[in-house]
Amino acid sequence: MKHQPRKRFGQHFLADTSVLDAIVSAIDPKPGQPLIEIGPGLGALTLPLLERCERLTVIELDRDLAARLRKNAALDVIEADVLTVDFAALAAQRGARLRIVGNLPYNISTPILFRLLEAAAQIEDQHFMLQREVVQRMAAGPGTKDYGRLSVMLQWRYHVESLFDVPPEAFEPPPRVDSAVVRMLPWPQPAALDAKTLEALVASAFSQRRKLLRHSLGRWLDERGFEGAFDLQRRGEEVPVVEYVALAQHFGRSAE
Repeated sequence: MKHQPRKRFGQHFLADTSVLDAIVSAIDPKPGQPLIEIGPGLGALTLPLLERCERLTVIELDRDLAARLRKNAALDVIEADVLTVDFAALAAQRGARLRIVGNLPYNISTPILFRLLEAAAQIEDQHFMLQREVVQRMAAGPGTKDYGRLSVMLQWRYHVESLFDVPPEAFEPPPRVDSAVVRMLPWPQPAALDAKTLEALVASAFSQRRKLLRHSLGRWLDERGFEGAFDLQRRGEEVPVVEYVALAQHFGRSAE
């Protein structure tokens, strides 16, 4: 019986073989690598990946789809909400850093990215299909309209590269937005800091985008007795990632 895409899971199944080929080529999986696919759906990307890597772990919330996937002996199926999965534990089980791929549900893509951020030290690379607008924000540089909280939080930890765009007609059913494929490579030696501190100060900096930082981040810094030098006569989008990182480091480093 044909599976009907479920709106509550944000299901849009990739069907264009040329796009699938391009994604698999970008990932370039090899046998024996600990590859994890998020949201395999009907297996459009899963099967060509398996041809290259021979074994694959998939994370699927839809129980009907998970049951279908279990029929393939080469798949290790985790039937769960991806936001509850412990990726660090998965890496420990496999004894290697993970390669993570997937056509992420667009309605929860940002929470997934932040969930994976917690396990970045155990990740080799990530290749995702996302809403193009989200990819633009992820890869944006300072001084652009797309640069914001997501840009800073991800670029602190990853090199982010937009690979290519994908039109709506490549999916069944077609989404109402354009999509893009992004590559994320964790920095081998990221700046040591407390991620929660960085997240809090960046959230403050972009809480009033049209105003100067002295109206938002300035208050956040005053509450913490900050006495260092930081130019608050700018807007949040004018500050490079490296400056936000240095400011977060001022308030202490993580235990990593």
